[in-house]
Amino acid sequence: MVRFSRSSAHRLLYALCSPSTTTTVSPSPTGSLIGGTFHLRHFSAGNVARAKAASVNKEPWWMESMEMIRNIGISAHIDSGKTTLTERVLFYTGRIHEIHEVRGKDGVGAKMDSMALEREKGITIQSAATHCTWKDYKINIIDTPGHVDFTIEVERALRVLDGAILVFCSVGGVQSQSITVDRQMRRYEVPRLAFINKLDRMGADPWKVINQARSKLRHHNAAVQIPIGLEDDFKGLVDLVKLKAYYFHGSNGEKIVIEEVPSDMEALVAEKRRELIETVSEVDDILAEAFLSDEPISDADLEGAIRRATIAQKFIPVFMGSAFKNKGVQSLLDGVLSYLPCPIEVSNSALDQSKSEEKIELTGSPDGPLVALAFKLEENKFGQLSYLRIYEGVIRKGDFVTNVNSGKKTKISRLGRMHSNELQDIQEAHAGEIIAVFGVDCASGDTFTDGSVKYTMTSMNVPEPVMSLAVQPVSKDSGGQFSKALNRFQREDPTFRVGLDPESGQTIISGMGELHLDIYVERIKREYKVDATVGKPRVNFRETVTQRAEFDYLHKKQSGGQGQYGRVIGYIEPLPAESGTKFEFENMLVGQAVPSNFIPAIEKGFREAANSGALIGHPVENLRVVLTDGAAHAVDSSELAFKMASIYAFRQCYTASRPVILEPVMLVELKVPTEFQGAVAGDLNKRKGLIVGNDQDGDDSVLTAQVPLNNMFGYSTALRSMTQGKGEFTMEYKQHAPVSHDVQTQLINAYKGTQAAE
Repeated sequence: MVRFSRSSAHRLLYALCSPSTTTTVSPSPTGSLIGGTFHLRHFSAGNVARAKAASVNKEPWWMESMEMIRNIGISAHIDSGKTTLTERVLFYTGRIHEIHEVRGKDGVGAKMDSMALEREKGITIQSAATHCTWKDYKINIIDTPGHVDFTIEVERALRVLDGAILVFCSVGGVQSQSITVDRQMRRYEVPRLAFINKLDRMGADPWKVINQARSKLRHHNAAVQIPIGLEDDFKGLVDLVKLKAYYFHGSNGEKIVIEEVPSDMEALVAEKRRELIETVSEVDDILAEAFLSDEPISDADLEGAIRRATIAQKFIPVFMGSAFKNKGVQSLLDGVLSYLPCPIEVSNSALDQSKSEEKIELTGSPDGPLVALAFKLEENKFGQLSYLRIYEGVIRKGDFVTNVNSGKKTKISRLGRMHSNELQDIQEAHAGEIIAVFGVDCASGDTFTDGSVKYTMTSMNVPEPVMSLAVQPVSKDSGGQFSKALNRFQREDPTFRVGLDPESGQTIISGMGELHLDIYVERIKREYKVDATVGKPRVNFRETVTQRAEFDYLHKKQSGGQGQYGRVIGYIEPLPAESGTKFEFENMLVGQAVPSNFIPAIEKGFREAANSGALIGHPVENLRVVLTDGAAHAVDSSELAFKMASIYAFRQCYTASRPVILEPVMLVELKVPTEFQGAVAGDLNKRKGLIVGNDQDGDDSVLTAQVPLNNMFGYSTALRSMTQGKGEFTMEYKQHAPVSHDVQTQLINAYKGTQAAE
């Protein structure tokens, strides 16, 4: 007799009962499990019928395993302790056997910071994936960078995750990047927990942070734990749901001691528990009913209500602790299991390409056709590695998968789970899992299926680059390696762009900021052994029109044989401010003055002309082109003729549209000691910055300003010297805004000067 576990029995029943599955019965003297195939000599038709009938009322085999999966990301402002927290999670779940610090003296560095540059600088540059097991649950974790220059890493992680942990520093509170990360979580509708870290630090105040989250992030939140002591006296935590005190003993806080709530804290615990119940009952009807009728609320009732409200994104439970001092991490892990959703509790949709992008809700089950999204690419010692999130179906080693975006069919030769930069080979993975595959040619954001459906997942939000640098290899012999490096980085990072300056012939790299581009130049040097010279950073200006201008242009050439003839009439005008597009072409032709087959060539001509404005040669945005009339010749008209007519028509009317130059404006947040506030504010005014906010945080002033990026080069050095090294700042892209008249004149003169010199 063969014994099966519950899940194996479910699988067997499912295989027998599924109409789409054929079970091979091999002649074997005993019913046994050999090489993964069950030989069913004695399994009669009657038994199959009974098994089918019994399974009708049972959950499918995968339900139990799906409920035991959590896909989470850890995101926060710089230096809030994300990587340190992930390191502790890996230690307590047994994935690593000793703890190393982000900037540890032993030179090893945190497990998730596998790149040499990350260990040197003490920052996370790439998001890193790992998996671990806690209380029989499988948790897939992505540790993301905090620096705004690597914001795409956070975007793509949140795109594929079911839940997230938003980490706050108990001293710094809600900082600029916390706001950005929270906005990204809202965009992808990710349920989240908050974790207030660093309660051992001087000046720790978790209640201040909770109030800041309510006011600045509009969080509907409440603490589910309260600390026993703060700063140097931080000893443990009281769980407000279970009403128990938790202490973390042992050299690494691995021994958890559970005791009754300290008598001197009973009044505070009762008050905070009531606040928690009130806050949750505002968004959960079941708890509200019990609360209003004054029924006793058990810990199971409260836990269920918090879970429902968190998954519905109506409530954010706040956990506390100190990752560095090994306190509170295990309770946070329990919170992930209790309150964050499993893959089938989150709704995901795809677009059916065979039905003109009709929206399809995915079941999230392993029974359906395979649907997987490649959300991150990486080149490492094994070759190209593609990270996939499986939304539906099963993927096995040796299977053929179809890239819906390119139509290519590829065999999966190697399948694995990632643990930072280490790969653990697996044979198969099903919906809800995050895995890595090798040798699959794809781009970030491509969707894979088993070929039976043509679904694509909606892509992630990719911000536009704001800064450019000219780079070229020092030695001409290393040109091949240089190109290889740039191609690889472009495939890996959608915010990193490479282009060629048509005038100077230089290679231009564009990205999200100085640090972003510096890191890539450094990686070219280290990983490809290519020394590159770097030009002065250039800002990605744009041009736009401010008023309507008419065009009427006839392109006519006769040189023996077939000539060229095309006439276009219409106008250009600015798009409304709230318009989501940057270029719009409208055909308002009545009749057949221009044959309809030439219209695409006209649009192409205008688009091409808008790539380079006449002021400083930068792309023209927020532009609407309307075609109202035209003329064609029976013999001489061609696509080329109309394309050329459009390009010249645009140049002809561009000056009349009063064009202006737009520059990227950054939202800058500074934290400086109050005594330096005057000097810093004066310097921001010199840089044409507009101060939009001024708050006090203890002894520090927090300034928020909007400053043109062109005036922010080398600012970190200037700020250090102004504040004796005590000031810090973060900045992120806000918008493109018109430059002042004097700056526009300077930019145009500089552009004309370089044109004349060439």
